[in-house]
Amino acid sequence: MSQDLQTEIGREVDENKILVYGKGTKDAPRCGFTLETIEFFNRLGYPYEVIDVLENVPKREALSQMTEWPTLPKVFIGGTFYGDTDVLGPMAENGELQQLLAKTFGGPAREKPTISIRKSV
Repeated sequence: MSQDLQTEIGREVDENKILVYGKGTKDAPRCGFTLETIEFFNRLGYPYEVIDVLENVPKREALSQMTEWPTLPKVFIGGTFYGDTDVLGPMAENGELQQLLAKTFGGPAREKPTISIRKSV
């Protein structure tokens, strides 16, 4: 793995409290697992970033070597690698993930406004 790739990945992880390396972007996921991860984090209410590594084979290989996790997506929270939603889902169910995110962000997620569309009579 090149030092440049390792430095680039380290910088990206440091710059984002939640970072997802996946196939596609938030607006245009290119695989079901990346879409599932985007939907998962959308429900949690914290800001996160998705970096598309589908076409960047050297970066994908570097990430696999660094994490010892062969598949995408790869999720980092607070600079630590956590796997994907197979790992994060059970953490969310038992409350561990919410505690981790509150600690990482310094508090609970902001409530998302709800929009109600009602027909007036």
